[in-house]
Amino acid sequence: MKIGIVIYGALDTLSGGYLYDRLLVEYLRAQGDSVEVISLPWRNYAAHLTDNLSFRLPPNLDILIQDELNHPSLIRANRRPHPYPIISLVHHLRCSELRPKWQNDFYRFVEKKYLQSVDGFIFNSETTRGVVNRLIGNSLPEVVAFPPTDRFGEVVSEEEIKERGKKKELNTLFLGNIIERKGLHVLLEAIRQLPVTSYRLDVVGSLTTDPLYAKTVQTFIVENHLSSFVFFHGSLNNQPLKDKLKQAHVLVVPSSYEGFGIVYLEGMGFGLPAIGTTLGAAGEIIEDGVTGFLIQPGDAQMLAHRLEVLNERRDLLVQMSLAARIRYQRQPKWSQTAGRIREFLRSFLG
Repeated sequence: MKIGIVIYGALDTLSGGYLYDRLLVEYLRAQGDSVEVISLPWRNYAAHLTDNLSFRLPPNLDILIQDELNHPSLIRANRRPHPYPIISLVHHLRCSELRPKWQNDFYRFVEKKYLQSVDGFIFNSETTRGVVNRLIGNSLPEVVAFPPTDRFGEVVSEEEIKERGKKKELNTLFLGNIIERKGLHVLLEAIRQLPVTSYRLDVVGSLTTDPLYAKTVQTFIVENHLSSFVFFHGSLNNQPLKDKLKQAHVLVVPSSYEGFGIVYLEGMGFGLPAIGTTLGAAGEIIEDGVTGFLIQPGDAQMLAHRLEVLNERRDLLVQMSLAARIRYQRQPKWSQTAGRIREFLRSFLG
C-alpha cells in the first residue's frame, strides 16, 4: 500500500499521540508498505485554520491517514469527492478538554465539520469512539486500536516491586509535557499539603511546550518551599526514562482529560499504581482502588489523601503495584493492535 499520514511538526515529538503515530509508521513500513509523512508546521489554532487556503491532498496514494490533531488545517482539502479513502486517527477531541464553554462550542463546530469530511476512523479507545459517535452520529467504518504500551517490555519482577516498597520516601513520578491539561499544578498543590520530607516528586516532560504555564508551576514550587523535594528532568526517553520509572513508587498524571493515557499503562509495566482522573479514558485503564486511584479533575485534597494512604500503607502500595503489573500484562501487544489497523486500511482497497 502507498499510505500517507498527516501530522503537525516532527514524528519524533515526545508525547503519547506521537508515539502512536511513529510506531504505526514503523510497523506499516516493516510490512512492506510505503508510508509518506506529510508534516504541517506547528502554529496557533487560528493560523492552522488558514492552512485551508493552501493545503491540498498529496497525489499518488492509495489511502491517507490524518491525525485528528490536524483537523483545523484539513477541512477544505477534504472536500468530496476524495481521490482515495481518508481515515482520521483520533486520539481525543479538542472540544473534550476543560475550557470555557464558548471556546469549546467553537472547537466542537470546527471538529464536527472535519469529522464529517472523512471516510473512516481509527480510535485509540472506546471513550474516544463514544465521544466522536455522539458528536456526528457516526455510521462510517471504524476500528478501536489501543496505543502501543509495550515498548519497554516487562522490566521489573515481583521481588523488585516488593523490595522497592520498603524505601522510606514515597517516590512520585509525573510523566507528561508541562501543559495545564496534564494537571501538574494539581499534583503540586497536593504535595504542598503533605509532610514533604516523606515525599519526592520527579517531573519528566518538556518545559518548552507551554513556557508560561511551566513558569507558573516553577514559581509555585519556589514560593511554597518545595524545591528540595520536586525535581525537573526535562523530556526523557529510552534508558533514562526507564530508570525513572524503575525508581518510582507511583505514577501521578491528574489530567483534566485523556483520550487514552498511554503513560498509565507504561507505568504499570514497571509496577506503578496510577492516579488519574474520572474525565476521559483513564477509567479504561485504572481500576479505582485496585491498580491505582481515580480522582475528580482538580481535586488536590483527595489526591493528597491518596498519596498519604500509599505512603503510610506500604502493604497496600505493594498490593496495588503487583495488581498494576498484572493489568499491564493483560493489555494487547502493539503488534496485534497495529495488525488490526493494517487490515482495516486494506479493507478500503478491496
